Amino acid sequence: MTNAEPLPDYSSQIITVRPDRETATLQKLPYFVGISGATAGAKGISMNLVIIPAGGAAEPHFHRDYETAIYLVKGKVETRYGEGLRQSVINEAGDFIFIPAGVPHQPHNLSDTEAAHAIVSRNDPNEQENVVLYSFGQS
Repeated sequence: MTNAEPLPDYSSQIITVRPDRETATLQKLPYFVGISGATAGAKGISMNLVIIPAGGAAEPHFHRDYETAIYLVKGKVETRYGEGLRQSVINEAGDFIFIPAGVPHQPHNLSDTEAAHAIVSRNDPNEQENVVLYSFGQS
């Protein structure tokens, strides 16, 4: 037996998380982790703030076995997606976006002067564990 403190029981509490630092991600975008298994004891969801710097883009990736819901708070973003990232959709502040599990995608901030901000939620409390970088042959 160890003298380690038991994890808090979050099952009957309302948890507030105020992220105070950005987290490094495989997608290479600034993330501010909000709700997750680690921060709030979540069992089936995570919710974070992602910032795409002016002119910036995420690394191409997909999320193995879980869905992503996004609310674009600020900015205009083009997301290339699908096999070879050959499809594209443009979203702007106020849009809700759904990305099915396993769909390769790469968001690009269309502004060269302002960061884009989005709230990202996934049905995985350990949301970075199932991020897979996506590489494809150049045509």
